[in-house]
Amino acid sequence: MSLSRRQFLAVGSAAAAAGLTGCGSRSSLGGKNELSMWTWVGSVNDDLIGQAEKAIPGHDGMKLSMTRIGSNYKTKVLTALAGKSLVPDIVAINDDVATYFPNADQFHDLNELGAKDLSKDFLAWKWKLGITPDDKMMAYPMDTGPTALFYRTDIFQKAGIDIDPAAVADLAPDWDTYIALAKKVKQAVPGSSITDNITSIFSYRMAQAPKRYMTEDGQYIGDQDHVREAFDLAVRVVKEGLSANAQNGSTDADAVVTNGRLVAFNAAVWWAQLGPKNAAPKTKGLWRVTAAPGGAGNRGGSFLAITKYCKNPEAAFAFISWLESSKNQAQAFLDPVLFPSTPASYTDPRLSAPDPFFGGQKIVDVFAESAKKYPGAYFSPYDSIVGTPLSNELVNVETAGKSPDQAWSDAQRQIGRELTRVGAI
Repeated sequence: MSLSRRQFLAVGSAAAAAGLTGCGSRSSLGGKNELSMWTWVGSVNDDLIGQAEKAIPGHDGMKLSMTRIGSNYKTKVLTALAGKSLVPDIVAINDDVATYFPNADQFHDLNELGAKDLSKDFLAWKWKLGITPDDKMMAYPMDTGPTALFYRTDIFQKAGIDIDPAAVADLAPDWDTYIALAKKVKQAVPGSSITDNITSIFSYRMAQAPKRYMTEDGQYIGDQDHVREAFDLAVRVVKEGLSANAQNGSTDADAVVTNGRLVAFNAAVWWAQLGPKNAAPKTKGLWRVTAAPGGAGNRGGSFLAITKYCKNPEAAFAFISWLESSKNQAQAFLDPVLFPSTPASYTDPRLSAPDPFFGGQKIVDVFAESAKKYPGAYFSPYDSIVGTPLSNELVNVETAGKSPDQAWSDAQRQIGRELTRVGAI
């Protein structure tokens, strides 16, 4: 199952032509001295945006006008592009950036605006994710989602385990040793789990992999050993009784953190806020973070892009490069907790300070190492088409007792149908 780079670009151009035709003039939102920007809630630092709303740094004649879109963000962006009218000058793009690549002709090549001179300031793998298959830089790096192992020190102590982060990392360098450690914890504290559900194990194992579902030249590899290994690992964790079976979107998802069932979790940096700090504030001081079993990974992270309808591309690039400088990314880590894609930020005192919730540990050091060691992987425009059936079938294994082999086969059949339908294979 393969699609050449040339075929991919042809399909992308056709998709862009088919999906982005419509009536209306080519125009951007806002007045002539305003740069309009769309993003979602919690994606930028309010103080920095407030400065730009007074004047774009280096372009005093321009100011920012930002709109936060609460729901259906991506649909609204693509609808605006399709209409070619009242399109924002700047758009934020989530970690599904590759799904915008077929519409790359609707965005400026940021290298032509000076981005290539700044690449050295960013994590190389993150920078690469914003570049299309024909080497156009469509999206500028914002935050990342490095992964690590969160664990409850009080529960580990009851199991007789040394709670020092370095010691825990030594005890569980890979998934086999981690499962053995988790079984020891569960024996001492019945009901203990190391994941909320089966799909989290799969997702975070895939987040460590140097390859995912497609190659850069369009070959489907989602049926290969590295994906099956992650699939089987997720099943194994469930079979060992180490999953809380709290499915995504259910009320149990937070409850397993609040009630203490989730005693360890291989998760992205943003889970610190969404998980224990939000769902279990009374556990302050009881959590620690260490290197994840199986190696460094990344899950999440955003980008900024400048649309072709932008009234002042130079000012827009000046703004996004200022907003995502190492100094300002450090500020964005404090609020709204966006982990920087600029390694120079990692030694900023605002990041490297001890975190009282984690017993005074400097948790940024752990996530910084993960971000720097993550091998990077190619994300294709079709990843969601592949990942969704795999996750859905894993849920069937956990909640309905479906045979893992049957679940795998059914997922692959559905993936084949969907990839054929969209012309990817």
